[in-house]
Amino acid sequence: MKNEFLRREVLGLGISAAALAASGASISAAQAGNNTAPGTSDLSTFNKYGEELETSLLLRTSPIAVKMLEKEEDIPKGAFRPKRDGGYHLAQCQAFGMSRREGKTVAMLKDDHWCPTALTAYGMVEKTGMMASFGESYKSFEVGKYIGIVTAPLKSAAFIPDVVLIYMNNAQLRGVLTPMSFSGGASQVATELFLPSCGHSVVDPMITGKYVVVLPDPGEYQRALAAEDEMILAVPVKKMKDLMASMKGMGGKMYSHREQYMAMQPDFERPQFYKDMFKAWGLDSK
Repeated sequence: MKNEFLRREVLGLGISAAALAASGASISAAQAGNNTAPGTSDLSTFNKYGEELETSLLLRTSPIAVKMLEKEEDIPKGAFRPKRDGGYHLAQCQAFGMSRREGKTVAMLKDDHWCPTALTAYGMVEKTGMMASFGESYKSFEVGKYIGIVTAPLKSAAFIPDVVLIYMNNAQLRGVLTPMSFSGGASQVATELFLPSCGHSVVDPMITGKYVVVLPDPGEYQRALAAEDEMILAVPVKKMKDLMASMKGMGGKMYSHREQYMAMQPDFERPQFYKDMFKAWGLDSK
């Protein structure tokens, strides 16, 4: 019933039945046949995804490629190390900011960090003292599994990510999420509104395999300059094909974000099923 209502809603807004059918087919095909991520030979595909997301969603900053590091040899050549190369420390959210705004590849190992939550969430240290009780409120990687994390703009990253982070406003987020309604994808979207955003945006999608909508926390707002209207969509690497397919499936008319506009019109043109319902209720149906 819910999907039928959405189907009628979209048809009433000018999307053709053929486009709707094509959308459902392309999304379903992606979900059924693309449950594995592109291999390392497809790095150019991820770079292209980054460019397409920036263009179609009119993003203010670049989507971020995120990879957890198991050994120092995994650090991309030329990556910036805050303590070694800059002589200072950063919070992980600040490293995110450098990658998405300045285009930098940033590698954060234990001695580069200046905030405890990322260190505990990523399993670089034990949760002790005050962090032990607070740490129960968010998922964490096994201690010792990873030595660090590297981030870069998705469009220029030299590595296959584990997670892609897209910072966007609510209109852009709506444009990305709405197509998922037609393929049952809503059950694959989780929401995290509480601390810490650096943990939820990386750990949760890697552990659960779900898309995660994350509210930037106060530290990310104050120290990493997250805008007041920004949310984070965290996409596990295995779902990137699904995401791109769902955005393209409707032909771009409704969900490209470029084509959206606002117009406050009284007595706006309504789809026929609106009129039918109003007529049944004894209300104006013309």
